Amino acid sequence: MSTGGRLIDDLTPAEQDRAARVEKVLPALRAAAAQADADGVFPAAHVALLRDAGLLGLVVPQEYGGLGGGLRDLAAATFAMGSACPSTALAFFFHNTSASRGLLPLEAIERGLFDDADVPAVRAFAEKVLTRMAGGVWLANFASEAVKSSSANIAISTTATPASRDGVDGWSLTGEKSFGCATGVADTYLVTARLAGHETADGLALFLVPRDAAGVASRPAWDGIGMRGSANHGIRLDDVFIPADEALTVPGAFVKMLQCSRGSFVGNQLAITAVYVGAAQSVYDDTLTSLTRKTFADTGRPIAESPMHQVIIGDMTERLETAYLWLRRQLLLETSEPPLRPHAEVYRQWRLAKGSICEACFDVAVGALKASGTSGATMNGSVGRALRDLAMGLVMTFPPERGRLEAAGSVTSDRSNNLFAAVAG
Repeated sequence: MSTGGRLIDDLTPAEQDRAARVEKVLPALRAAAAQADADGVFPAAHVALLRDAGLLGLVVPQEYGGLGGGLRDLAAATFAMGSACPSTALAFFFHNTSASRGLLPLEAIERGLFDDADVPAVRAFAEKVLTRMAGGVWLANFASEAVKSSSANIAISTTATPASRDGVDGWSLTGEKSFGCATGVADTYLVTARLAGHETADGLALFLVPRDAAGVASRPAWDGIGMRGSANHGIRLDDVFIPADEALTVPGAFVKMLQCSRGSFVGNQLAITAVYVGAAQSVYDDTLTSLTRKTFADTGRPIAESPMHQVIIGDMTERLETAYLWLRRQLLLETSEPPLRPHAEVYRQWRLAKGSICEACFDVAVGALKASGTSGATMNGSVGRALRDLAMGLVMTFPPERGRLEAAGSVTSDRSNNLFAAVAG
């Protein structure tokens, strides 16, 4: 069984073939993980490694040159990579989220959401994203910003204004992106910006920004507590010119593509939690192996058999299984055909699942620390790295408490509306 098969035990033959490609790169990822964490630098060799394996096109349809994988493939891949090098898995995840900017607009076209006059521009941009990914171009997907909003998880303040350079019409981008991974690593930055003069989501647009374009600069290196090798310090954009044919600026295009998302935001966010489950499984396995091999000097029995360790191992097992249950349920909701639940319910489930998965994974790492004692309390050991990496899941995108708050608000609002409707009727 492939490593990804530990998460998804009913992989189809085609999915198994794609998982085998992932399996082949895991030894190299695992070998570089400790140094990547110590240096806080993404291993440059991983770009060619993943490109040569064809994995940069993992979720791109075969008609555009990709491997034809879907969300199940991506979750299996990020889980497997997360068990070897969570930082690389995280950066790989964000690259693959770029595919949604190609797949969802094409689906919106099929659903008839675009006017006929807008279809050629939307299709051209979507296909450009997909063919470049399939061709081995690493895309860093930058949506989040340094500017935060109390009413939204992602507030877009980076602005695009019409511009012309050397007779070429296009756009000038100015702003600051705080997160997205692969800063200075990716070939191209896929940037979400707001068209000047627009205040609503209809003004959101997408731009393909070359890494070395004039006006593009990396923010100061990110000295994170965990996921230190993911190169996620972000970028600054200062009057960066992008030709019109390298952008999707049709008003309302971003909103229309989101209408085609099956579940979590743009339909692939659950694969980020698969990174954490893979990391939790890895530290669980390492800790259990260590405690089983080590013995007490007086009895010769494995340390894992002591009452205290048995309690901790039991707790770790329960928390790991909890993470699996949440993740597998969300994966089923977002991939089953026909759909099991309406979109709104699937999205609400994701708001709960994300935090629950990440908290459970972090609890596994805490258990590993307790069970390993001082021998595991080192910065560069598997337990120390897992504890720091899994802590990042508690704060990424939104903390567990925010997801629960929003889910509770949705539940109580629905209940109140139902009661009002019953009384009014």
